[in-house]
Amino acid sequence: MMTNINAIKTQLEAIISPEVFDFETDEDFAQSYREQRKSFLLNRMKLQAQLMLIIGLTLTAFFIWVNEGIPAKIHALRIGILLESFILICWFLCKNPLARRYSQIIFLSLSWSATCAIQVDTAILFNYLEPMTNIWNLMFITQATIIPVQWRLHLISHVGTMVCYLGLYAVYRPKFQLPLAHYIEEGLYLFWTGTICVFSVYLYEKLKKKEFRAKRELEIAQEQSERLLLNILPAVIAKQLKHQPTTIADNFHAVTVLFADIVGFTELSSQTSPSELVELLNQIFCLFDELAEIHSIEKIKTIGDAYMAVAGLPDYRSDHALAIANMALDMQKSVLKFNQKNNLSFQIRMGISTGPVVAGVIGLKKFAYDLWGDTVNTASRMESHGIPDNIQICEATYQILKDKYLVEKRGLIKIKGKGEMMTYLLHGRKI
Repeated sequence: MMTNINAIKTQLEAIISPEVFDFETDEDFAQSYREQRKSFLLNRMKLQAQLMLIIGLTLTAFFIWVNEGIPAKIHALRIGILLESFILICWFLCKNPLARRYSQIIFLSLSWSATCAIQVDTAILFNYLEPMTNIWNLMFITQATIIPVQWRLHLISHVGTMVCYLGLYAVYRPKFQLPLAHYIEEGLYLFWTGTICVFSVYLYEKLKKKEFRAKRELEIAQEQSERLLLNILPAVIAKQLKHQPTTIADNFHAVTVLFADIVGFTELSSQTSPSELVELLNQIFCLFDELAEIHSIEKIKTIGDAYMAVAGLPDYRSDHALAIANMALDMQKSVLKFNQKNNLSFQIRMGISTGPVVAGVIGLKKFAYDLWGDTVNTASRMESHGIPDNIQICEATYQILKDKYLVEKRGLIKIKGKGEMMTYLLHGRKI
């Protein structure tokens, strides 16, 4: 029995105070929700003001028609004009830039224009103080339906209506025309209506908070997925792949490819724990990634302790060889600083080649942007047949860099699969 009571209590607590995932403690989400709620409130108040203007016109015309005698018709017209003017002011205020700051005041003004204003007007003009519970209930239900946000405002508008009427009653001390049972019944119905309206708005607002947070979390997840995709693929290729999930292959007639390899890394792996080895490699490659970002160069991939990058694609740039040369020289400096900081003696061997390539994405799973062609093979051979702590370049790259960089002729060397090739060593920039 006690277990059933606790279960029922837990269910009631979940309904009355549903979990909102610590929404109030997350200032970013809370601020975003407040801004969204203000926009929703203002748009709905504009709609309500327009509806109230239309209803006010029809009711004014109706009362002018049903009332007999000129004085009564004039009184009805006065009340109608006063009410419509009040609603019209609220409507214009909703369009004012200050409305976002004072939206709660406009909300209460709209509410009380249909409840308190009419009650005050009829009391002053006709000395008529019968409680207009039908109009009050209609207003409460309409607002809870059209503007179901900020349940505290709804509660204030309801209480304000009651306080206004009690104030008028204290001033005029009217005699009620109907039996007491009628007023008790109307009061209970009004209390039930107001309670249901406020409670429904409260639950609606809790639900909207959950929905808003879920939407924001989905948007953040999509943004993170987008960033992750952009870390794997160039932005142009990622966009193309999303709209065209097929094989992507493009020809580029002039790019410069860089291969870099850490000398002695294989031997080091037998002397160092795998976790420490990976951490060292990650630190070095992160330095290279930062340089690639600085020089606007596209990192292609890492293979073990080898690093591959290219300049001139997917967006063409005329200075692709210069960009790669600058990055290669900065990579040498970064490894030197890394060694000094960590008391290590890593050496880096690099190879550069310039020419045409084919670049694209192939396969169905684990997409990767890659390069193919003789230029890629030559850059790889320049690195593998190079000298530690040196940057070896091919003839095509040399012809572009020779006027602006310090280049030493190494001479002909035998390259596997390509025969003898003229190679050069890049040492620095010319002053």
